[in-house]
Amino acid sequence: MSVKPSTLAGPLVFALLALAPLTLDDWRLGELSQFLAYGILAMSLALIWGQAGLLCFGQAVFFGLGAYAMSLVTLGMVPGLSAVTATWAGLAAAMAVPAVAANVVGRFLFYGRGLRGAYFGIATLAIAVVVERLFINWGFVGGLNGLMNVPPLDLGLAGWSYELWEPVPLYAAMLAAAALVWLVLEAVVRSPFGSVLRAIAGSEERTAAFGYDTAGTKLSAFTLSAAVAGFAGALFSAQFAFVSPPLIGFALSTEALIWVAVGGRGALIAAFLGAILVKSAEARLSEALGASWLLALGLLFVACVVLLPRGVVGELLARLDARWGRGRKDG
Repeated sequence: MSVKPSTLAGPLVFALLALAPLTLDDWRLGELSQFLAYGILAMSLALIWGQAGLLCFGQAVFFGLGAYAMSLVTLGMVPGLSAVTATWAGLAAAMAVPAVAANVVGRFLFYGRGLRGAYFGIATLAIAVVVERLFINWGFVGGLNGLMNVPPLDLGLAGWSYELWEPVPLYAAMLAAAALVWLVLEAVVRSPFGSVLRAIAGSEERTAAFGYDTAGTKLSAFTLSAAVAGFAGALFSAQFAFVSPPLIGFALSTEALIWVAVGGRGALIAAFLGAILVKSAEARLSEALGASWLLALGLLFVACVVLLPRGVVGELLARLDARWGRGRKDG
């Protein structure tokens, strides 16, 4: 085999996921559709954490902003644009609003003294807490009760409507969206831009000494990551028909960090699978263990982090790549 196993992992994962409608009932398929939205959020975090070394404790802020933007547009609640309720307009807003927010915030975080490491994490944590409190007390977006009756995804154009209610079409659309996001982010990671991100993660001072604009590079990655997280939030809100402040707060941001840590932050597909694996484990453990499921899940997380620092999927891919390398050398 002339291609690394890690290179083939993404196409293989999406090919296997495409077979899910053949083996799962409607309930499980709908559950997996929701997990795909979380997987997209995990990939957005893996881009900045795994590639640029930016440990963000506020990734759910962008997820939640995307969910609220999608909901406000499709519910016709945007002042002056109440007639614009198309899903495509909602998706555009769901990516634009978090991207703009991240770009503005990033200019304060990355320029000047430039926050990094734990200081960057603490700053994003504080932002997540503040934004969640803001939305809890903001009546326009429903306050603590949130927004209900969010319309489903509608792929229609020019007067033609096709709402995704049925489990199989909805799953197909979610899987296509996740695959598209993976392809785009994978292209970014493999580009010269991605190489600069990894150099920054290794040593920002050394990268800057070679003449690279490290602050601008981090800002671009942070903005792109926020747009992808907002896209995930939009897909999530259309499936649940509901958004509320917890979607934008610290708790979900922490969950996303766990997904990426368990799957592996070094590879986008590993982080994506980490989200699906953890959410699946949550569902199965809660069914099997009742109130004790959180304890079991916590022990599982600790074991994964201690024994597999590269993540479950990341460790598997690293070992397969190492075996592939030895095979080529021996050949």
